[in-house]
Amino acid sequence: MRNVNKNTRSRVVDILLILLMVLPFVAVMALKVLTTPRSEGISISGAQIYFTIPMPVMDLPITASQFNSLAVILSILGLCLYLTHGIQVVPNSKRQLLAEWIVDKVNGLIRENMGPRFMAFAPFVAGIMALSAFSSLSSLLGLFPPTSDMNIVAGWAILVFILITHYKLKGGVWPYVKGFFEPVPVFAPFNIIGEVATPVSMSFRHYGNVLSGVVISTLVAYALQGLSRMILGWLPGVLGQFPYLQIGLPAILSLYFDIFSGLMQAFIFAMLTMLYIATGFDEEAYNARMAKKKKNLEAA
Repeated sequence: MRNVNKNTRSRVVDILLILLMVLPFVAVMALKVLTTPRSEGISISGAQIYFTIPMPVMDLPITASQFNSLAVILSILGLCLYLTHGIQVVPNSKRQLLAEWIVDKVNGLIRENMGPRFMAFAPFVAGIMALSAFSSLSSLLGLFPPTSDMNIVAGWAILVFILITHYKLKGGVWPYVKGFFEPVPVFAPFNIIGEVATPVSMSFRHYGNVLSGVVISTLVAYALQGLSRMILGWLPGVLGQFPYLQIGLPAILSLYFDIFSGLMQAFIFAMLTMLYIATGFDEEAYNARMAKKKKNLEAA
């Protein structure tokens, strides 16, 4: 009886976690249907603004990007909890094997690209990769992908830039400042621009690639619709209005722009995050600083 109750509770928890993965997307899809005005023809615009919060300096618009990002985060949370629910020392389910495979792959990426010192970054890198991938793939559901909003991607890039600067400063403030004047002082302005350009390039690369895919797919689909009506519009009634040429090609384009390109951009963003943080950390300066601090403590 106890095992039966335990299995029942486990199934109930699994169902709740699956709902946590699915319901956020259902909610934002319903919100889009209820709030999007009907329009004729092609429409390529930014994220829909649902409402605006008055602020002292500048009003804060709440857009589809923020709602969709929240849906992605909740869905990833549900997926993680589902994969790790009921884990045991010896794997006894396919989802635990999948969870361990993901952990092994992410740890391998960290070990190869950042080194053993940065193994604690595995959850952060996995989170960035999953957030980017799921955000781009949300376009398959007809949602506005958060990665097509510069504000969302720029926020990720700024967070990564803060981490990069943090690890550069671990070697000391003076070595960090001195690095701007190397190899000669005249290069200081260019080095400062290069430092600031890091988050800018990361955000524009990700944003531009995802947005361009959405725009191209929309333009091609609309062009095929017009071409279908022009060639086959002579057919009677509904048959002449059906966009026959939209069958096939938009789906093939979606495989590249929505799936392959979205996943590739998530991987590239995660790789750049790892490389920028790892290369920005001056281990020699850090060890020297720690040795000096230890010597001062012993002398005191």
